[in-house]
Amino acid sequence: MARETLPQILESRTYDDIAVGDSAVLTRTLRPEDIQLFAVMSGDANAGDVDPEFAQSGLFRDVVAHGMWSASLISTVLGTQLPGPGTLLLEHSLRFLRPVSLGDTIHIVVTAREKFAHNRHIVFDCECRNQEGQSVVSGSAEVLAPTQKYRTRRAALPEVTISDRYARLQTLLARASGLPPVDMAVVHPCDAESLAGALAAAEAGLITPILVGPAAKIRAVAAENALDLAAHRLVDVPHSHAAAAMAVSLTRNGDAAALMKGSLHTDELMAEVVARSSGLRTERRISHVFVMDVPTYPRPILITDAAVNIAPSLAEKRDIIQNAIDFAQIIGVPTPKVAILSAVETVNPSLPSTLDAAALCKMADRRQITGGLLDGPLAFDNAVSLVAAKSKGIHSAVAGQADILVVPDLESGNMLAKQLEYLANALTAGIVLGARVPIVLTSRADTCETRIASCILAVLIAHANPPANHTENTR
Repeated sequence: MARETLPQILESRTYDDIAVGDSAVLTRTLRPEDIQLFAVMSGDANAGDVDPEFAQSGLFRDVVAHGMWSASLISTVLGTQLPGPGTLLLEHSLRFLRPVSLGDTIHIVVTAREKFAHNRHIVFDCECRNQEGQSVVSGSAEVLAPTQKYRTRRAALPEVTISDRYARLQTLLARASGLPPVDMAVVHPCDAESLAGALAAAEAGLITPILVGPAAKIRAVAAENALDLAAHRLVDVPHSHAAAAMAVSLTRNGDAAALMKGSLHTDELMAEVVARSSGLRTERRISHVFVMDVPTYPRPILITDAAVNIAPSLAEKRDIIQNAIDFAQIIGVPTPKVAILSAVETVNPSLPSTLDAAALCKMADRRQITGGLLDGPLAFDNAVSLVAAKSKGIHSAVAGQADILVVPDLESGNMLAKQLEYLANALTAGIVLGARVPIVLTSRADTCETRIASCILAVLIAHANPPANHTENTR
């Protein structure tokens, strides 16, 4: 049942206006966000209320509402309907008879039972019944009724969006469920963040880390942060440059199926990756994709390239797009919608990015880019909002529902990704594509969630595209 429409004008009833037997009713249906919001506001994170797995093993075998959620609805009726604005709740006595489960519709009824003229108190019988007519809460409440009528507009409350990063991470983690862990060379994990992230991914069953770097330094970081290295292989090399070279060598030899950046500069690692004779090149241009799970967008969105290619040429953008399309298919998007971004949605010779966008779309028409639907140039709003696209008269299978955003250059892409992460609370993961193996390219500021999410992407790619399937670039 949908949440009922609430009256916008609230009007109180005074003590003299209320007769014994008068009643008021409110109806509510319990939603997951009701439980989450109540837990956040009250601090009551009882696992039986907020943890579905724990709840399945509990008394009720289901996620149930906090008991005081139902009690708060009684207060809502008293404060907004009967007696209404100006009411003071003095005392209540309630019995909680049955659990309220997700989807249950609760009818809250308060009925005036007794009035006391000497102090203008009224006692109300209170009952909450579920959709089957069963009583879930029963009791009474004593209030001080208002002495004069109040008529006021219902206060405009802020819209609340539930953004559960942990739940979104679990959804992503489920994609790798059942896949064996991937051997991953972790390059120079010589700070707490990179070492802890690798070990957390190992604990989650995603990777078998090979820690490549100065062994003494890695052990010192582990000791300082109470991290256990006993089960993990260390490859001792003297410094970060040697760690990058060794990690790439391990990958070329088949000892590792993925790479993960630790506490060294990106340029230092990527120089070894792209080395023509000893690196991990394939026939494709190497590029990076951010996977952003934004609470206000209905599906994960990919942003490319925001980390590797600074100002890609038209030919390089072709590879960047093809890498992203192939990757989107691996993570479950059969025909990804690709929006090629610019500042405007029309071709303008003064904006080179619009010319590139038009050429790339024609390349897709000629099967030089395959597997996705392309449209561009598109401004950002037209790419992600159907309303914005319609207002501009844009009719497209991509506009307003893009899966992949192709940015003009690294600067614009990096700013866009960071804005979504820090201002829109996006769960972020990143991966380097186009090399023989997937490469997790982390930042020092990345959270443990981001590192684990990025490892999930690497696992999915490694199992979908074993290194032997790549063709080495001999150019």
